[in-house]
Amino acid sequence: MDDRLELECEVLVVGGGTAGTMAAITAAERGARVLLLEKAHVRHSGALAMGMDGVNNAVIPGKATPEDYIAEITRANDGIVNQKTVRQTAERGHAMVQRLESYGVKFEKDEYGEYAVRRVHRSGSYVLPMPEGRDIKKVLYRVLRRRDIRSKVTIENRVMPVRVLVSGGRAVGVAGFDTRSGRFVVVRAGAVILATGAAGRLGLPASGYLYGTYENPTNAGDGHSMAYHAGAELSGIECFQINPLIKDYNGPACAYVANPFGGYQVNNRGERFVDSDYWSGQMMAEVADEIASARGPIYLKLSHLPEETVSAVETILHSTERPTRGTFHAGRGHDYRTHDVEMHISEIGLCGGHSASGVWVDEHGQTTVPGLYAAGDLACVPHNYMIGAFVYGDLAGEHAAAHLQTPGELPEDQIAEAHELIYRPLRNPEGPPQQQVEYKLRRFVNDYVAPPKSSAKLEIALESFERMKDEIAAMGATTPHELMRCAEVSFIRDCAEMAARSSLVRTESRWGLYHARADLPERDDSGWMFHLNLRKSDTGMEFIKRPVEPYSVPVPEFTPVTAEPEVIGSFSAAAVHQATARNSAAGPVARSPRILELLRLAEGQPSLEQIRPFLADTDPNVRRAAIATLTETTPPGVGPALVRALSDTHGTVRRAAASGLRELVEVLTPDVADGLRELAGTGGTDPVVRATALDVLRALRLGRPALYTAALVDADHRVRIEAVRGLVSHDAWDAVATATADASREVRVWAARGLGTIGKPESAGVLNTLTVDADPLVRAAAFEALGAVSRPDVDAAVAALADGSWQVRVGAARCLAAAGPALAAAPLVAVLADANLDVRKAAVQALAGWADRAEVAEALRGVLADPDADVRAYARRALAA
Repeated sequence: MDDRLELECEVLVVGGGTAGTMAAITAAERGARVLLLEKAHVRHSGALAMGMDGVNNAVIPGKATPEDYIAEITRANDGIVNQKTVRQTAERGHAMVQRLESYGVKFEKDEYGEYAVRRVHRSGSYVLPMPEGRDIKKVLYRVLRRRDIRSKVTIENRVMPVRVLVSGGRAVGVAGFDTRSGRFVVVRAGAVILATGAAGRLGLPASGYLYGTYENPTNAGDGHSMAYHAGAELSGIECFQINPLIKDYNGPACAYVANPFGGYQVNNRGERFVDSDYWSGQMMAEVADEIASARGPIYLKLSHLPEETVSAVETILHSTERPTRGTFHAGRGHDYRTHDVEMHISEIGLCGGHSASGVWVDEHGQTTVPGLYAAGDLACVPHNYMIGAFVYGDLAGEHAAAHLQTPGELPEDQIAEAHELIYRPLRNPEGPPQQQVEYKLRRFVNDYVAPPKSSAKLEIALESFERMKDEIAAMGATTPHELMRCAEVSFIRDCAEMAARSSLVRTESRWGLYHARADLPERDDSGWMFHLNLRKSDTGMEFIKRPVEPYSVPVPEFTPVTAEPEVIGSFSAAAVHQATARNSAAGPVARSPRILELLRLAEGQPSLEQIRPFLADTDPNVRRAAIATLTETTPPGVGPALVRALSDTHGTVRRAAASGLRELVEVLTPDVADGLRELAGTGGTDPVVRATALDVLRALRLGRPALYTAALVDADHRVRIEAVRGLVSHDAWDAVATATADASREVRVWAARGLGTIGKPESAGVLNTLTVDADPLVRAAAFEALGAVSRPDVDAAVAALADGSWQVRVGAARCLAAAGPALAAAPLVAVLADANLDVRKAAVQALAGWADRAEVAEALRGVLADPDADVRAYARRALAA
């Protein structure tokens, strides 16, 4: 301890992921001296380490309202919410999207530059795709290294705190160690923000791999344990995170990506089965029940989609968040075109972002310990997801910077306890290895804590976790890395005990699968319409029933109970009953010295002049690495430099430059326009360059209709598609109409959709011509567009309801929704018996606006027992409206 490193700051941020980086940036912008600690490296840490494919909860004006979102989250969480905390995400999410966009994060927009928000569940439109989401962490790291931020933020990578230090009832710092050198580290701080993510290594994956978890496996519950030992309250720990995933591959099934493209979840009969209208534990209960029934397994269905759609889905799923997904499918000889993807459910975890468990915070991210904050997946703000993590990182950073206190003397007794926790494995170098002890601990979690829960199993769990205290203390380690892993096991054990005790105390079932008690299967609103909080006390783990605050947005299904907080007991240690792979060697990977030199340069904030020699290097690998450095550091002049790189002689360099331009499109300046206009027409033999030039010009609103019109005759269909999109952005319907005669099916589909988007009645004649196109996808797009531009030809649409292609029948049903009930109700009612589930769904949605008509209401009641969950649900919603 005498050789300890002592650091000091005004605001200390623990965790350099989503919430942590935003907290550090905001606190610095408010003038605070910030220290950011990360046990890995901020550049590639946290849940966003490999990127993100979209925003799950974007409340964009015109698409949804904060009140819609608050009501939906209240329902998803069975009424147990503090609506004040949810409102912060609802009201600040849009501004956060714009802020991230100003940093260079790209969100999908339509041809008019509006956010392309998608509907995934039946309730609400909140999903905003991120086409270049794989680079989001790189963008955040770039902001941290801006000169104005860098002067206020010190980053200490490879430093892992294990305890928050508390003096006089206030958080005053942390104690931890360097995971590379092993040196003990103590930090004195005016405020501490915990942003350590979910407890992702709580349950054991079905694969048995310790680190094959749904969540980032470095998130071992560090913050949950530190907050508990600091005396802060945690809430909803019995409300587990359980997610659908690809079977045998611990990555999300990505319904949020696939569903807007037309993918959906089915059972082995090909039927949609999820009746829940929103993401919730009830939805996961339906998934688990279906898997366990004779209708299991379940699948993500994509094989019915056309090639261009499947390719688009693959581009997203195989390059963002879990890039090994494509390798996994290839290893099984599977392809989305021929095989639907088998799904399963994940191990349990604790996560505010996807469920409702975490450290109890108010609407500023403050915990119950003064000076201590929590944000991101660690904080108990239900279903907060990525945007909520950013919002609460921002809130915590702002509040902490404004309410600093100079700490007094640090508590040496707590520092000594932290030192013992970290270094005790060094006294037992031959002790049980961390991997074996952790496997055993998490096996107990799966066997006795995972739902369905029961009192008998939970009691066994608590006894097992108590017995394992001695085994954890006896673990051996010889390196700093092993010390880190041993400390993480102690965090996991703390989380396991909190999860088991909370599940035992809440004597009801709630939140569907998340807290399903087999011995108490009913929900008890009269006794348990309360938050269940826990905290560390002198006598053990203490539980408090906190009443749900009155709603600002009424939700008829739930009524908060007026009451005072009630301490319902303190639990000491459980009684413990005592009894009388194959190795492969890998050679070193060769890397150009020039690339190593470039990587060292990138750690600073290099100017374009410093990078320019690498852009002109004879080795294309070096030039490509220079492009990556440019997009990461964005020095002045980055746009024109990337445009020049589009003319590189090597294809991989050109594609890297194209990707960089698309990634940075929101921060590019108009000085790229001339170069892009020239490349759009003379991009040589590379269609990627020409298409990129058109795409970026459209996004920047710098392209002219004449340029896009000229590109309609390009030899490559990808270029012609970007030309159509550019023309749509100018409402140039007559030019778009000429593309309806294109030889490419994809271009004709885009043209039909574009005419529908523009909505000019004059385009009806062209669209009517497309309704007899040889390709069914073109006919489908034409019928759907006709419903948007004019009063449709009812006879043609009714005839199309008998088309041999289900896609055409869907398009015709959507078209007839614009014809009015007098002409369209009867044929749409007839379609409710169609053999295809998507056709029946389209018919129900088209009829929904006419549910006040007796014959329509009768027909909708008739499909409430349809085998497809979507058909049932939309009929139910129409009748209730």
